[in-house]
Amino acid sequence: MPKMTFIERDGTRRDVDAPVGLSVLEIAHKHDLDLEGACEGSLACATCHVVVDPEWAAKLSAPTDDEEDMLDLAFGLEKTSRLGCQIVMTDALDGLTVRLPKAG
Repeated sequence: MPKMTFIERDGTRRDVDAPVGLSVLEIAHKHDLDLEGACEGSLACATCHVVVDPEWAAKLSAPTDDEEDMLDLAFGLEKTSRLGCQIVMTDALDGLTVRLPKAG
């Protein structure tokens, strides 16, 4: 099973199982990580904002216009910011690293 790493708000690294087909948001919830996802992955908020490790950012598909619009609402936006609900785990993403942005 693929793995991924979350870097929590306090800098703690958590390596977790990341089942293929689940979104980063779903994986975070499965492992009790502090990633809200208020709209439950329906692309109607920015509460699942994560910062993708630059090494991985280019390996992801480009964000849609709708995702870009929602990211504009996110606090602490960075160049590699994405919405966790829009990143779906595949075998090719084994080892993906994302950071949870510091709270506003």
